[in-house]
Amino acid sequence: MNKLETFEIGSSELTYDLIERILKDKCRLTLSDEGRKRITRCREFLNDKTDNETKPIYGVTTGFGSLCNKHISKEELSTLQENLVKSHSCSIGTPVDPVVVKLMLLLKAHALSMGFSGVQVETVERIIDFYNNDILPIVYDRGSLGASGDLAPLANLFLPLIGEGEVMYAGKKMHGKEILKLFGWTPIKLMSKEGLALLNGTQFMSANGIKALIDGWHLVNCFDLFGAMSLEAFDGRIEPFMACIQAVRPHPGQIETGKVFRSLLKDSEIISREKEHVQDPYSFRCIPQVHGAVKDAMNHVTDILHTEINSVTDNPTVFPEEDLVVSGGNFHGEPLALAFDYMGVALHELGNISERRVAQLILGLRGLPEFLVAHMGLNSGFMIPQYAAASMVSQNKMYAWPASCDSIVSSNGQEDLVSMGANSATKLHKIIDNLKYIAAIELMNAAQGIDFRRPLKSSPYIEKVMIEFRKEVPFVEEDVVMADYLAKTMDFLNRFDVLIEKEEDPD
Repeated sequence: MNKLETFEIGSSELTYDLIERILKDKCRLTLSDEGRKRITRCREFLNDKTDNETKPIYGVTTGFGSLCNKHISKEELSTLQENLVKSHSCSIGTPVDPVVVKLMLLLKAHALSMGFSGVQVETVERIIDFYNNDILPIVYDRGSLGASGDLAPLANLFLPLIGEGEVMYAGKKMHGKEILKLFGWTPIKLMSKEGLALLNGTQFMSANGIKALIDGWHLVNCFDLFGAMSLEAFDGRIEPFMACIQAVRPHPGQIETGKVFRSLLKDSEIISREKEHVQDPYSFRCIPQVHGAVKDAMNHVTDILHTEINSVTDNPTVFPEEDLVVSGGNFHGEPLALAFDYMGVALHELGNISERRVAQLILGLRGLPEFLVAHMGLNSGFMIPQYAAASMVSQNKMYAWPASCDSIVSSNGQEDLVSMGANSATKLHKIIDNLKYIAAIELMNAAQGIDFRRPLKSSPYIEKVMIEFRKEVPFVEEDVVMADYLAKTMDFLNRFDVLIEKEEDPD
């Protein structure tokens, strides 16, 4: 596939795959002619509205939240918007991953380009300038209720547009005024409604969700591969992965998982040899059902996010063609909150079943030595990595508790039901961080177990993985500093791409 050099904001819908490619290819953004026309049309309409309308327009000629009944004079409209950005910029905690910040800039520019937000063209172009020059405002991971959008983190994101706040640029922290001066830019003078358009919206939640999807899908592929390797190490059976089994319970993810495992294990000497045992434990036998259900959940969340990132989620919404400025609730994060909680539960289950496979491998069953090492007693072997996996699985159960179950009233009762979608989004990264370690532990155990099956060989693909992995982490003959091997395995996992060629098979 050719490298994507540029992407025109406002020219087409965004998808998860397209966003991943934009990031991977480090392509530049430009504002499309269509997007520019829509933005201009909407801004001109809003200018005319504020010049001639006598009725109050929420967020344009009034205060915000519970202050919606406070009228603002025409001369103070710009000050109102700047004050909004300043007063709301109180995200706190840990600085957000730079990839998430870039995604926030991308998603907000895209949303504003739809032409229903009343912003200036130069405001959107400055957001794009920040993206293209890797000027990344410092945003923190806590402070959003996911209700009137992601107010606090988006305020921190856009403070530098008006010469406030802080950014990271070329590895250095700089004040908003410094970065504008460095590039020869003047601060954006916000017009009516612009501050609200920047701060309202679900781009913090959505950006975290996109990053979690990218990492999550990589882990889904890893757990498929390492699960297949564990099946080989455990001398498991191929029958539960046959197409006929999946066909009579045809969930898409289950069908896909069966096909993946048949491809991964094709031409394996281990899987095809005669088995003494009739059945495998559920953590092996039910992989199509469990991994498949996770994939179905991930696909559902992907669909939700596709709708969300191509939606207008600030408030009020401006409809030039209908001569309307409508105050609604598109900023509310409930669709994302529920979806992200679902995704967290699903991802957790990958770690849950993986840890059970790890535990089966160290029990001394089916010809494998206890704890996967010779001279037990003198050596503890792979005893404690399973402890670590169990600890992280337990922690993920805590993180999987749905944040969307909670709501705390805010804005003096005006915002009386909030989604907590930002918390649903950010805790996905905690679950994923643990899953990476759990995946690494399964890889270590599975590779050790396969080597105990020698001289039998696994499939050509798995043997290639074994060769590459053994360049980094050797077979464990006797006790070693396991933390060092786990760190090397994590490095391998972070570099490794799972490329499974899924061939159509006759069964």
